[in-house]
Amino acid sequence: MEHNDQSSEGSVTVTLGTAPATIGEIAAIATGAKVALCPDAIEGMSRVQQHLLKAIKDNVPIYGLTTGVGDLYTVKLKPEDMSQMQLNTLRSHASGMGAPLDPPAVRAIMATMIKALLQGCSGVSAGLVQTMSEMLNRGVTPWSPAKGSVGYLIATSHIGLVIFGEGRAWYEGELLSGREAMTRAGITIKAPGPREGHALISGTYEITGIGALAIHQAEQLVAIADVAGAMSLEALKGNSRGYDERLQRMRPHPGQIATAGRLRSLLSDSEVLAKHRDHRLQDALSLRCIPQVHGGVRDALTYCRDVLTIEINSVTDNPVFVIEDEELVPLPGGNGHGAPTALALDVLAIAIAHVSTMSQARSDRLTNGHISELPPFLMGASGANSGFMIPPYAAAAIAGDNRSLAAPASVHTVTTCASQEDHVSMGVSAAMQARTAADNLADILTIELICAAQGLEFHRPLRPGRGTGAAYDAIRQVVPPRDSDRAMYPELQAVRDLIDNGTIARAVEGALAVNI
Repeated sequence: MEHNDQSSEGSVTVTLGTAPATIGEIAAIATGAKVALCPDAIEGMSRVQQHLLKAIKDNVPIYGLTTGVGDLYTVKLKPEDMSQMQLNTLRSHASGMGAPLDPPAVRAIMATMIKALLQGCSGVSAGLVQTMSEMLNRGVTPWSPAKGSVGYLIATSHIGLVIFGEGRAWYEGELLSGREAMTRAGITIKAPGPREGHALISGTYEITGIGALAIHQAEQLVAIADVAGAMSLEALKGNSRGYDERLQRMRPHPGQIATAGRLRSLLSDSEVLAKHRDHRLQDALSLRCIPQVHGGVRDALTYCRDVLTIEINSVTDNPVFVIEDEELVPLPGGNGHGAPTALALDVLAIAIAHVSTMSQARSDRLTNGHISELPPFLMGASGANSGFMIPPYAAAAIAGDNRSLAAPASVHTVTTCASQEDHVSMGVSAAMQARTAADNLADILTIELICAAQGLEFHRPLRPGRGTGAAYDAIRQVVPPRDSDRAMYPELQAVRDLIDNGTIARAVEGALAVNI
């Protein structure tokens, strides 16, 4: 495993090399962790590059190095044109459109680029990844439009321009020319060496970086969804019979068993459930089937995590190089096709949509006085006050967006590059849809949590369960109970912040760790 070190200043450093890296480490780099490079990987890169330089001297034909790219693969280049061609490739391919990617997305893409190049199969110099790691560590974040990638080429081209002193980049809050940003950060700008333009753009780095962020957030949010669902169950006088371990063993999907076990822990010692244990023979599906739905999502996430972890630790360049009998062997191929990750990220967006719609159903049930057995819209004095009438509207709208985002992107392949690239992955679209859906899910769960916390007010002085009580207490630190209307949006944001900064997760896990 790659490893994280804690510096004296408290910042995390992720070491990248040839050993496996994790989705969590890519996410950490995306949000500001420093990068260190494994010396053994640097040495391996240098060895392959020396063989590459010899192959160039011996006039060995190599796609994208001694030839053009795409449909221009038959055009041979003169040695004096090779460096210029690398820069020209970045200039021409930097054709993104629209609003820019956010800095965490760009940093995640750069981290996956570095990880792949460190495998020593691309023929580039060690100086290239050293420059990129300096950019991450000193806060130079290339500017790249978000639109235009069918699976590769766009964001990586904009990143590549900055590496060589062109393009645009953010530095210390300012959007500058790439050269100015690099100069202010004290990073030396060098001319591109052999393959150092083409190698940056021919892998699945955009899909992998953005997709890793989507999966990382989704995994955290499924755990929060368990908490929200359990709080809703208590507020609605539900019962936990559907979470019985004996029942789960009769349908032993791993995610279902894990979810039911987690729900039992969250609800342990619940005075609310104890009082209403026989109140209702059977609950609605959004309460009774949390193990089946969240569990199915967990199983889907396991698949997605496995695919993206393999991809993070793969070489997706074209061509790649191996050394056999001290000779460089170029291997042209299709590892840059994003189908494996695109399919997984389509599944991720579908899984997120299921959690979204189930949470929205519970929010609506909590506020529906006709079926909740709670005051209408969770307000003791109705009529003059609308209470929690509208937040479930917002959840319905956002859940609708997530159902739209669940439409698979990868099926929309088209023919490009004069039919040389006649089946593309659309994996960047899949990654962006999944990441947007994950962010939307956090909003939907925010609404359920604030409604469920209000619903629990009507059961006081009875205490919620061990885990749900910890979540309730965390929410009440920033949002007081509501007995009359006041501005809703600041309190929704306050609860969303508790999700984003990990406060609820830490409070719950800390409570569950006590005396268990």
